[in-house]
Amino acid sequence: MVRVSDGLRVLIVDDDPLVRAGLAMMIDGAHGISVVGEASDGAEVPAAVAAHSPHVVLMDLRMPRVDGIAATRELRRHRDAPEVVVLTTFDSDENILFALRAGAGGFLLKDTPPAEIVDAVRRIAAGEPILSPRITRRLMERAATQAGAYERARAALASLSPRENEVVLAVGQGHANARIAADLYMTVATVKAHVSSILTKLDLDNRTQIALLAHDAGLV
Repeated sequence: MVRVSDGLRVLIVDDDPLVRAGLAMMIDGAHGISVVGEASDGAEVPAAVAAHSPHVVLMDLRMPRVDGIAATRELRRHRDAPEVVVLTTFDSDENILFALRAGAGGFLLKDTPPAEIVDAVRRIAAGEPILSPRITRRLMERAATQAGAYERARAALASLSPRENEVVLAVGQGHANARIAADLYMTVATVKAHVSSILTKLDLDNRTQIALLAHDAGLV
């Protein structure tokens, strides 16, 4: 819960200027809430938060340089960080889980009625987690259909080498190949070879599935 004294301050982060303008008009007119700043990319979030000290950040998910998940993860590492509500058009299971694991306190879709978005800003500032009803249903369905996911994920990882497991963890943390190579002291080509081997051994199709496996195994 954030401490609000002279009104609730909101920062809007979205790469679409029309979306930012619409949200600002909607929220700034609500009693006791003011939009103190805007950012067009996740890379701009640290400076914007330092400059404006918002209580709540409305965070877009897909942005050109730094996406909302990475920006949220970095922001929430700091003490007294503002609460984050992800506001997006993308409601895939992995997006929901990654955003919540990154530290977002809420996840709303952009077609949420204006009054509900304003209410969500107030509630998240008061420390109440916020999920749109559609998102709640998706998470309940995922939980119901993935009983034993932890055990299956752990068994799958047990078939990999220690080095491949390190790569799985790094992919689950959202790191690109260059970052993984630097952190694990290997070449980018070697990282790509490990990723290819992991996909083949576990019969997976892409890096997103590797990241979800890491999540199901409790690594991230």
